[in-house]
Formats: sequence, structure tokens, C-alpha cells
Amino acid sequence: MSAGAVAAIDLGATSGRVIVGRVGPDVLDTTTVTRFANSPVRAGDGLHTDILALYDAALGGLRAALHAHPDVASIGVDSWAVDYALLRGGRLLGNPFHYRDERSERGVAKVHEKMPHSTLFARNGLQFLPFTTLYQLAAEDPDVLGFADTALLIPDLVAYWFTGRAVAERTNASTTGLLRDGTWDDELIRTLGFARGLLPELVSPGERVGMLRPDVAASLSAPERLPVTAVGTHDTASAVVAVPMEAGHAAYISCGTWGLVGVEVDSPVLTPEALAANFTNEGGVDGRVRLLHNVMGLWVLTEAMRGWERAGRGIELSSLLTQAAAVDPAAVPVFDIQDPRFLPTGDMPARIKAWCDEHDVVAPRTQAEYARAIIESLAQAFTDTVAAASRISHVNVRTIHIVGGGALNDLLCQRTADRAGLPVLAGPVEATALGNLLVQARAVGLVSGSLEALRDLVQRTHAPRRFTPAP
Repeated sequence: MSAGAVAAIDLGATSGRVIVGRVGPDVLDTTTVTRFANSPVRAGDGLHTDILALYDAALGGLRAALHAHPDVASIGVDSWAVDYALLRGGRLLGNPFHYRDERSERGVAKVHEKMPHSTLFARNGLQFLPFTTLYQLAAEDPDVLGFADTALLIPDLVAYWFTGRAVAERTNASTTGLLRDGTWDDELIRTLGFARGLLPELVSPGERVGMLRPDVAASLSAPERLPVTAVGTHDTASAVVAVPMEAGHAAYISCGTWGLVGVEVDSPVLTPEALAANFTNEGGVDGRVRLLHNVMGLWVLTEAMRGWERAGRGIELSSLLTQAAAVDPAAVPVFDIQDPRFLPTGDMPARIKAWCDEHDVVAPRTQAEYARAIIESLAQAFTDTVAAASRISHVNVRTIHIVGGGALNDLLCQRTADRAGLPVLAGPVEATALGNLLVQARAVGLVSGSLEALRDLVQRTHAPRRFTPAP
């Protein structure tokens, strides 16, 4: 086998990118062709994802990628989970609602009237999150939902626009709450009053979705018969593919806007302990299960920085983290970063101060102190969640892997190692794109082997940085 090229469209919660990978048995090189913002838009009816702007940016990046790398043999798309678009007759009925929109709370009440979370957990294995797809669907305008004939998760929508084939990839479908044992849960769907016809056929990572439509291929100056391959379309599923870990002894943290903290297991863990700890069982590549818990992530820090920017007190992240590293950790509070008040957009420093006032602790005063408090609180949340994952799964965690943008945050990596008392291996930063590329490369024959073989290739080509816990 020789090296060849594949292209990944990776749509994150706050930004997107198009990356070309050259992949072979001993090769895993990437070129970032373009990056673009993913900024939600608030309209009169709520907060929306500007999906057409994202699609246009992805097309532009793909066009540039194919111009620079005409030998691209496949395209794969991943994105954040749970959000979806409604269509009728192939026509988009409106910009998708954003998972941070407040409407989901209405859906929670409607769903739990028919089935409590404990019963749902026994069926779908998911932690309670108020924005899970089934709650969002329950919050929809009944007239709009009744008019729609198809619901597509974000990466499946992009793949549909590329190929004309509507499918639901299993790793992302597992986050909807409507999947049971790898198939749509018809009984649950009927109980909740949703039309079964909304949900398309399921495909698994590595399956071919279809070829680019002729009009799309022409607009991209793409070669004829260029396939779109299903990857782990949930970005965390792709990221976990590229964690260079020994799964039986490691925890992973896919850290960006969110911190997805967990371990890899062979089958769902549906114990009372997992339910009480609010852990989730999501689908992984090659039939693996990602037992994990959502931690708020670097969202709290980036939203605080946006607030300072709006107030005319903007600061560069590198400068802020340098100042934060000089702050005595004993001088700042460790607050509950999982408190629901930190989920919506808004004034994060004011919310942190309010939490401190309510709990009779001294609030941070300066930007550096706020940043250090966020880092310390996030590191503690990571530590607690890793310990819980180990206990619930019986995985003897000896190492913590941090991938994604958080792997660049040395202070966060070191303080997680210090608080957990375990070594942290940081990187790769572009784990999601790498996992996307690797699944495509295996599907088109550029590499072969198990998930462990793919991770070994990552280890050999993208060795992580090690953070040793302080004495």
C-alpha cells in the first residue's frame, strides 16, 4: 500500500476546518486548507446554527483542497452532536436550532411526562443533557414537525447535499437518545409521538454514503465518481479513534468547547452507578462504546474572554494564560464548572462571582485570577470524572490523554496531571480530523487493520507531550 490523500470536513461547535490528509502504512501528514468560524445567530424565534454559511465555507475549503490535491480519494464529514435540520421533499425548512437555545427545557418536561430519565437510560444508555435530540424534537412546533418528512443530523445533512442520499451515521445517531442496541428504537419513537419516517436508514463508519452529485462535483472541479465516506460523524467518535492510548488502562479527554471525559469499553454500562453518575454510552468506531461524561470545557474561558472583548478589555489567550500561570492556585476558588448557569452565552465572570457569593467564598478579582479559577475548576472536574469513569467501568486508568484544542493549554494539562496524580499525554490537537481521515483511508484501502493499528500509526507520527504530576 502506498500513501494517498483524503479530505476531512470537521465542523466544531465554534469553528470549522477542511483538512487534507496524506495517509499510508507509515504516513499520516495533514494540511489545513481553511478554517472558518461557526457563530450561532439569534433570531426572533431563538438561537440557530447558520448552516448555509457553514456549508458554503466547507465547499470553498473543499474546492481549494481538491485544487491543491487532485488525488483526493474520499471526503468525510464530522460535526458536533445532537443538532439536526428538518426537511420536506429535500428542501430545508429553516436553519437548525442551536443546542444552547433555551427551548429544549420545554422538551424535557414533555418527554419525562411520558418516560422518566431512568427508563430512558435503560433503553439508550445516555446521560441526562437537556439538549439531547429527543428533547429538542419534543420542543419543536408540532405543525413544523408534522410537515417535515426527514430529520438529518448536521454531518448527515452536509453528506446529503453532497450526494443526494439521506442516511444517519450510527455514532452520531447514538447521541439522539432514539437508538437502542444500534438501531432506531421504534417503540420509544412511537411513545414520544414522533413520526418514524423522519429518521433515515443507519450506516456505520467506513461505509460509502454515495458519490458526489454531478452538480456538486462540477462546482468543485472535482473528479467524477468521488465518494463521500461515512466516518465517526460525531466529532468525539472521530477524536477517540486518534487517541494513541492503551484502551484498557487509559482515560481520554476530548477538550475544546466541551470536555468529553471517559474510557472506551466493549459494551454499554447500564448500571445504577452509571445512571447516578450521569454517564453516557455513545457509539464508537468499530462497534466500541464511549463511556463518558460531558464536562463544560473551555467554553467558560472563551465566553469570559468574549465578554471582556465586548467591554473593551480584550486580552490575547496566550497572555492571559501566562498571567494565570503566575497566580497562586490557593488564592482562587474552585467552583462547580458543571453548574447549569454556565451553559448559556452571557457574562461568565459575573456568573462565577455569583456562584462564589452564594457559596461564601472569595471571588476572583482580576482577569488572570478568573482564568486561573476556571483552569483549576476544569482540572478538578476532569479529575473527578476520570475517577468516576474508572470506578464505573472497572478500567484501571494509569494515563490520561488530552486531545483537541485543550492539548495546547499547558497549564490545564499540568494541573489535570497534578490534581489526578496521573501522567497526562497531550495531543494530537487535530484528533478529530485525524480520526476522520483514518477511517476514510482504511475504507479506500490506504491503510488496514484494527482500531489499535490506526492508533499505533498516530503514536508513531504524532507522539504526544507528557505532563508528569508534581510531587
